Amino acid sequence: MTDGAGPATRQPAVSVLVPTYGQAAFVRRALDSLVRQSFPDWEAHVVIDGSIDDTPALVEPYRDDPRIHVTELEWNSGIGAALNVALDATAAPLVAYLPTDDVWHADHLATAVATLAANPDAALAYAGIRHHYNRTSLEPLPDGIQLVQVVHRRTSDRWLERSELVTDDLERMYWGRLRERGPFVATGRVTCEWVDHPLQHSKVVREPIGGINPYRLRYRVREPMRYDTTVGDRIDEVERYRSFRDRPDTPLASDGLRILLVGELSYNPERILALEERGHRLFGLWTPDPYWYNAVGPQPFGHVTDVPTSDPRAAIEAVRPDVIYGLLNWQAVPFAARVLRASGGTPFVWHFKEGPFICLEKGSWADLIELTSRADGVIHSSAEMRDWFATVVPDAADPDRELVLDGDLPKADWFRRPFSGRLSDTEGEIHTVVPGRPIGLHPETVAELAGEGIHLHFYGDFTQGQWRAWIDRSASLAPGYLHLHPTVDQRGWVEEFSRYDAGWLHVFESANGGELHRANWDDLNLPARMATLAAAGVPMIQRDNSGSIVAAQALAERLGVGISFRSAEGLGAALRAEVADRAIATRVRDARDAFAFDTHADRLIRFLRTVVDRRAPAVVPAIRAFGGGRRRDTKLQDARGTSPG
Repeated sequence: MTDGAGPATRQPAVSVLVPTYGQAAFVRRALDSLVRQSFPDWEAHVVIDGSIDDTPALVEPYRDDPRIHVTELEWNSGIGAALNVALDATAAPLVAYLPTDDVWHADHLATAVATLAANPDAALAYAGIRHHYNRTSLEPLPDGIQLVQVVHRRTSDRWLERSELVTDDLERMYWGRLRERGPFVATGRVTCEWVDHPLQHSKVVREPIGGINPYRLRYRVREPMRYDTTVGDRIDEVERYRSFRDRPDTPLASDGLRILLVGELSYNPERILALEERGHRLFGLWTPDPYWYNAVGPQPFGHVTDVPTSDPRAAIEAVRPDVIYGLLNWQAVPFAARVLRASGGTPFVWHFKEGPFICLEKGSWADLIELTSRADGVIHSSAEMRDWFATVVPDAADPDRELVLDGDLPKADWFRRPFSGRLSDTEGEIHTVVPGRPIGLHPETVAELAGEGIHLHFYGDFTQGQWRAWIDRSASLAPGYLHLHPTVDQRGWVEEFSRYDAGWLHVFESANGGELHRANWDDLNLPARMATLAAAGVPMIQRDNSGSIVAAQALAERLGVGISFRSAEGLGAALRAEVADRAIATRVRDARDAFAFDTHADRLIRFLRTVVDRRAPAVVPAIRAFGGGRRRDTKLQDARGTSPG
C-alpha cells in the first residue's frame, strides 16, 4: 500500500529514504530523530519492506506530517530493492538515508547539506559516526561508509538488488558508481549513530554470526540467491541448484511417505532430494536459529514444501506426515525436542550428526537426552557414536530402533564429474589438499612436510581469513610449499581435488586408549570432508591412532581408503609409494559411492517405514484428535509463513 499523498508542490531540498523491516522496537526513535532535524526542507519515504511486527501501526502517527509518505510491500524484497522503491517515489536533488534502527542527531542534515554546498564537485558528504555506545569516528569505519552517514547528489544510478546479488558491501551496491561522479567529503562532525545490535543488517548478512541461512530465515527469502559478502565465501545457489530446481516433482509413489523434515540440513542439504526422487513427499519445519552452515528453507533446490515454525503442533496437523524426521547438528536440538513434545503420536526419528559435547556446554543436554530416549527411531552418524550413546543413555540402546548413517553425505550427482590429471605427474613433488580448516597441522608440521617434498594446498576464502596468523607462520617456515585457493563448492569437487595425491582429515592424537568414556568429539566425528575427498578419488590422511577408538580411522581402514602416519618421514614414504602405484586412490574411486547419500537412501526409507509400522496402532487416535485422516495434498499455502520450496 502506498500513501495517497504525493510530494509537495515545491520541491524539497533532500529526499530521505527510510527502509524498515522487523524493527518495531527502533522505528519511533529513528523517525523522531528525523522530525527533529534543524534543517526542515526535506521529504521522507518510508518503505516497510514486508511487515512481520507492529511497524505499520507505529509509523501511522507520523503520516500526519505532510513530508512523510509510506509504502508497504507484501514481502521483503531486500535493502537494495526497498531503496529503489523510495528513490522512484522521491525527486529532491539530494538523497539521504535513515535505516530505522539508526539515529540522526538534530544537526545531521544541516551539516551534510552545508558540506555539499561548500564542495560543489563532491558527489557525497558523510558524517562522523557513533558506532558503539561510547565510541565515535570521523573517518570511515572498516565496514565502510554506512547509509545513515550519507547525503549525496541524486543521479540516475540504482541500488543493486537481491535478485542480482546479496552483499553487505555498499561500495558494490551503490557507492562505487557514485565515486565515478565526484569525490566523497567528510563533514568533520559526528551527527549520527550506526546502532550496534544483534539483528543489525550487516551482522545478519555476514558469516559467522549471520550468513546465508540466518539471512534467508530473517528476511523470509523464497528464491535462490547469489550471495557474496565482505566476510564469507561466495555462494551461487542459482547455478548450483538449477538442475534440481528446474526438473518437475517426482510423482508420488504408491507407497510414498509424507516426511516432515525438522531442524536443519547442514552442508549438503540437497541430499534429501534422493528421497523425493523415490516418490516421497518432503515438508520442512526449520529451526528458527540456524548458523550460517545450517541449511534451512525455503530450500533453493525446490521440491520441499515449508510450513510455519511458530506452532509445531499446528504444522504437524497441517501436513499430516507419516513420519517426522528430526536432524541434524547441535544447533537444532532444542527445536527438534520441542517438535517431539508436540508430535502427538506421529512417529518421530532423530538423526544426530555432531555436537553432544557442545550440547553440554550450551545447556541443551537434557533436550538431546530426551530426543535420544523418546524418539521412535534414532540414527547415529557412526558406529562409534552409537556405542558412545549407549554409555550415556543405556536404557535407550536398542538395535531395533537404531540405524548407523552419516547425516551429511552429499548427493551422488556431484560425484558424476570428470577427474583431472594430478599435479605430481607433471611437477614431480607430492601435492596434498586441505578442503577446510587445517586442524592439527601446526606450522612446524607444515615445515616438516616441506622437508619431505610435500606441498599443502589450502582451500577456503573465509577459512583462510580466520587462519591468517597460521598462514603467515607456515609460509615463513615452508616457503613455496603452502598454496592458497578459493572455496570450491560441490560442482567443482571432483575436477579440482582429483589433482592431488592425498587429502587431509583432522589431525589429532587420540587419548582414549580404547575406552569409550574417554572419547571426545575428535574421536567420534566423521569429518564432512571425507565425502569431499572420496568424491574426487583422493586418499585420506590422518594420524595413526591405533589402539584408540577413532571413527574416521575405523571407516578409512574398513574401506582401505586412508593413509595413517606417525611422522613426517613415514608419511613421505607412504605418499611416495602411493604416487608410484596409485593403489589407495584406486580403492577410493571404487568405494566412493559409499560416501554418497543416494547409496543409502533406500536403507533409510526402509528404516523410516519400520518406525512407521511399529507405531501404526498408536498413530490412529492421534490423527483423530487432530480432526481426521491423512490428507494427500502435496502443496501447502499460507499467506504469511508457508511457501513451496
